[in-house]
Amino acid sequence: DTLVIKPPKKSPLILVILLFVMVCGVYICSIYLNQISTHKKVKLLNIKDREFIRPPKKPPLILRMMVILLFVMACGVYICSIYSIQISAYKIAELLKIKVMDQQCNATNIKPSEIPYVHYPKPKTYNRGECTCNPVRFFAILSLQRTGSGWFETLLNSHINVTSNGEVFTPRERRTNITTIVKTMNKVYRLDWFNSASKNECTAAVGFKWMINQGFYRHRRQILKYFKKRGISSIFLFRKNILRRMISVLANSHDKDARSLNGTHQSHVYSRREARTLAKYKPTINATFLLSELRQEAEETAEAIDFFKRTRHMVLYYEDLINNRTNLNLKEVQEFLRLPYRELSSSQVKIHTAPLSMQIQNWEAVREALEGTSYERFLYEN
Repeated sequence: DTLVIKPPKKSPLILVILLFVMVCGVYICSIYLNQISTHKKVKLLNIKDREFIRPPKKPPLILRMMVILLFVMACGVYICSIYSIQISAYKIAELLKIKVMDQQCNATNIKPSEIPYVHYPKPKTYNRGECTCNPVRFFAILSLQRTGSGWFETLLNSHINVTSNGEVFTPRERRTNITTIVKTMNKVYRLDWFNSASKNECTAAVGFKWMINQGFYRHRRQILKYFKKRGISSIFLFRKNILRRMISVLANSHDKDARSLNGTHQSHVYSRREARTLAKYKPTINATFLLSELRQEAEETAEAIDFFKRTRHMVLYYEDLINNRTNLNLKEVQEFLRLPYRELSSSQVKIHTAPLSMQIQNWEAVREALEGTSYERFLYEN
């Protein structure tokens, strides 16, 4: 909520007094200058008989009036300075856009270190009603395609107090420049973004999923500044085995044209039968450029994490989430977002579960390209 600082009202009385002072000052100065001018003219004419025309003496009244004039002018300057300071304070407050929590929603159980990350959004399209004073945390899932981010987001949305709005920057028009990006984020964090996952009124954490190759990295400096200013928590989600991600990307791209499931394309499936159908396709990988592509992706993800480490963030890996039978990582995520703990669930089914030797068409060429490198372990890890 924005602290409203109204500009001081222009007092007609002050303006009238200042105008009166200026008129008086001009009038007194004109009289005094007229007398001095008359005195000089007498000298210039060199009139011999000065008994009849004498230069007027400076009467004591003029001196008194001069003192009064100086005093009135000093008062006028003082009044103007106070008025200018008030206007300046308003302009500075407006420029900095000072944000404060609504005093009616000031929760006493929030630690001082947590205050920058606690918000009380006021949507433009509806009223939060009894949930107006429910504190809300802002987050963003920063990831890449085919890293399990869709599955992870369904887990978060299974929490009754979480709203994660999907890939809001998939349409190019929302990420053409930093202005459209900020406009989109403001709508999400104002709780005015609506989709099937929305739990707007009483949500405790709201965010979205952002692929770092969808305008994120190009505008990273402005986005970092926005995240820090708005108190947004970053959740990085990547895959340790980026070779498996590459296979998933190629298979998903193929199905966009093949439409293997009853003539439709599905990026995520909810039955083992559908998963087996999609897993039948075995992509061919360009072994010549494979090593450089793996190295480039590893560098880009590491750089993104390093650049945003100055924000409140956590780093997750798909393999840790999928293999963690105790759901320890999911507990950490809920603690990170300061959510009441809930068992999270998803109905999505993993598509590629077989060893890579059974999923790659040119397996031998890929194996030869990676053997003896730091990426050799990807050949045998899940």
